[in-house]
Amino acid sequence: MNELKPRNHVPLEMPFGQFDAWLADAIAKELNDPNAMALSTVDAQGLPDVRMVLLKGHDTSGFVFYTNTQSAKGEELAAAPRAAAVFHWKSLRRQVRIRGPVEQVTAQEADAYFASRPRDSRIGAWASQQSRPLESRFALEKAVAREAARFGMGDVPRPPHWTGFRIKPVQMEFWQDKPFRLHERAVYLRSEPHGDWETEHLYP
Repeated sequence: MNELKPRNHVPLEMPFGQFDAWLADAIAKELNDPNAMALSTVDAQGLPDVRMVLLKGHDTSGFVFYTNTQSAKGEELAAAPRAAAVFHWKSLRRQVRIRGPVEQVTAQEADAYFASRPRDSRIGAWASQQSRPLESRFALEKAVAREAARFGMGDVPRPPHWTGFRIKPVQMEFWQDKPFRLHERAVYLRSEPHGDWETEHLYP
C-alpha cells in the first residue's frame, strides 16, 4: 500500500460505527440478505475471483464469513490471505467497500457459529465437496443421505475443513448516491490493521 498522505485523523471506531448504522438501515429496508457481500480473492494465476457470501459477524477487529477451506476461495485465501468485499444496498442507494488482510477465526468462534446453523446445513457441510466437479445431483443427494445416516440423531460437529475468515480492513469506503451522479464518497485508510484511521473525501 502506498504511504499515506496527510489526511483527517478520525477515532478508531468511526468507520465501524458508520457501517453499523448503514447495516441497520439495510436490515430494516432490504428485502433479501442485507448482510450479503461480494467477496474478491486472487487465484494461483493472479486473476481476481469474486462471489457472494454472507457476513456473519463484525466488530472493530474485522468482518467475518464462513466457508469450506477446500473450496476455491478457501484455497485462494490460504495462498494469498488478502481480500476485498463490497456491500451494495440498492434500495438505499448505498455501497461499502472494504479491503485488507485475512485471518482465520479461532476454533472456538467457528464451533460456536457452526453449532448455531440448522442441522441440515451442518450435514451439508460434511456432504459437499465445495467447488469440486459434481457428476450429478443424485451424487450430492446420496452424500447428504450418507452423512445424515452417519450422524443419526446425534450431534453434528464442525468438519475440520470448515471455518471462518476475518477480513481486517485497512481501507473502507462509504458511497452514497446523489442526484446528477454527484455521489458522496468517504474513504478511511490506515497502514495496518488496528492502526489509526485517516479519512478523505473522493470525487465521484
